Amino acid sequence: MRKGLSPILQGLLAILIASLCLTPLSCKGKRSEAQRRVVLYCSVDQAIAEPIIADFEKLSGIKVLSRFDTEATKTLGLVQKIRAEATSPVADVFWSNEVFYTIRLAREGLLAGYNSKETDNWSALFMDTNSRWYGFGLRGRVIAYNTKRVNAEEAPRLLEDVLDSKWKGRLVMAEPEFGTTGGDVASWFANYGAVRAREILEGLKANEVRLVAGNSTAVRMVATGQADICFTDTDDVYAAQRNDWPIEMNFLDQGGAGALAIPNTAAVIKGAPHPDEAAVLMEFLLSRRLEELLARSDSHNYPVHPSVAERYKSYAIPKALNVDYGRVADELPGAIKTAREVLR
Repeated sequence: MRKGLSPILQGLLAILIASLCLTPLSCKGKRSEAQRRVVLYCSVDQAIAEPIIADFEKLSGIKVLSRFDTEATKTLGLVQKIRAEATSPVADVFWSNEVFYTIRLAREGLLAGYNSKETDNWSALFMDTNSRWYGFGLRGRVIAYNTKRVNAEEAPRLLEDVLDSKWKGRLVMAEPEFGTTGGDVASWFANYGAVRAREILEGLKANEVRLVAGNSTAVRMVATGQADICFTDTDDVYAAQRNDWPIEMNFLDQGGAGALAIPNTAAVIKGAPHPDEAAVLMEFLLSRRLEELLARSDSHNYPVHPSVAERYKSYAIPKALNVDYGRVADELPGAIKTAREVLR
């Protein structure tokens, strides 16, 4: 004990040293298992993701420091943050509820390659050619409708059906700048071509489509009778039905070619500060257990692992649009710009 300290201060210092030696960070400076941590940026709905993250923490002993996005800026807010932190990354792993901005981050050199036994037989449709992201847990784009105001026979099934004048003033959709709506609109450009996609947007404008803050807001407006139909994702409809709202859905079929299927994606941030822990988290996010948890959750994402998908056929997307996700990502900025010009 240092000389010159009073007996009281000497006693307090001894207590402090002892207490530090009892913490997970030992007096030898070694990091204990309890102090392992990983930083996760996650755009999946917080209510869905948090129990899954807790499951990972329990299994791995690794503490997850999570940052979520808001409904209004879904995904894009975290994407911008990853870009801003490129020279000094804070996040280790990005778990996104969509694929298009993940592709753009990979092309910008902000994601690291990742390989493991779990990824050896991954479907080429749901992975980057350079192994910088992997897709899983699918949602589908749908047309939701109020069952008290629209009967099943008249409910639109094709994107083109919504352009009928009988739906004028009865449709809402999320702002295309954020979330899956932007990717959906971009898929129109990829599937139909720029000229026809713009005509569809102009048809929506002529039918007085209303833009709202997000998919869940659109569904709530339909459920409360403020609108009759909306574009949204399957998980928002499942959530509404869980709440006993008068909501049903048809998959948003693009001219008979099918509905857009949107995977979750997982990726390691280039320069991740906790690479070992990031690898453990990636293995969990790409596991059958994770897809099982997502399928059983209120979002009911459809699994890509065949053995898991077999048990959740009721959540399957009957006819998925055959589209190149990379091309949709290419179309995204221009599609959003055109949608903004036409719909406002």
